[in-house]
Amino acid sequence: MTEVATSDQLLMVIDPVAVRADGESVRIAKDVLSAGATTKVCLPQGPEEFVRALERRGSRRPVVVGDDRALVRAVSLLHRQRELAGCGLSVVPVGGALSLARALGVPTGAVAAARAVLEGAERRLDLLVDESDGVVLGTLGIPSPAAWPTAPETAEPGRPWLRTCQSLVRTLVHARPPRALPTAPGPRPSRLRVEVDGVTLVDLDQPVRAVSVSAGDSGVADVEVRPVSVGAEAAPLMARGRTVTVSGGSFRYRADSIVSGPVRRRTWTVWEGAFGLTLPVA
Repeated sequence: MTEVATSDQLLMVIDPVAVRADGESVRIAKDVLSAGATTKVCLPQGPEEFVRALERRGSRRPVVVGDDRALVRAVSLLHRQRELAGCGLSVVPVGGALSLARALGVPTGAVAAARAVLEGAERRLDLLVDESDGVVLGTLGIPSPAAWPTAPETAEPGRPWLRTCQSLVRTLVHARPPRALPTAPGPRPSRLRVEVDGVTLVDLDQPVRAVSVSAGDSGVADVEVRPVSVGAEAAPLMARGRTVTVSGGSFRYRADSIVSGPVRRRTWTVWEGAFGLTLPVA
């Protein structure tokens, strides 16, 4: 780890979602940071202003106050600008989704997180980067198609009469006596080819239940494939490597809780020590 000087000038970029979710924690973090360092506070009103604030940070060290999505947004921006190598990030987790920050080692209490910004040290962490410059800080998951929720039925904007008709139809249908329905076939598993450093770990002839890929700080990714089995549960297939390619039928994937896709092929490469994150000193 690299020690962080408390005399650094800080740019506190507050995600508006954090203010709505827990304004008191935001206030506490601001008070602690302002008492320990020269701090400029920026409260962007949307994603565009959030991006502009980071772009205009100058020599100030950015401190993101927000949830996991705000952290991923900041890392993604700095990666696209190819500025991650020279710009360490700090984060004060505030909001509902904080599992990524917690997994990376950031305290989730406002006081402890703010003190870690002032007294902690920078640790270089690996990133998973795909061919479209998308980044994964924690874990990438590809569950079976059955794991994705079905979108609720909604009326089109500006057509309230359609919602009324939908409600009437549902009422009439529910008023009828129930009748037996044929049993629907079970959800189909995914059929994917997973290659690690060019070596096939699982091919299209072996249906899989889930694929998981995670980067750490060792320059390689950990890959786990869970095959579909009949009877006893099949043992997961494990591998480690610098590049992971998934291809086959169209699939969606969840990267740091953000859903992307569908795509037919995607390759992730480990960028070793790609970004610096301020963490408490052990």
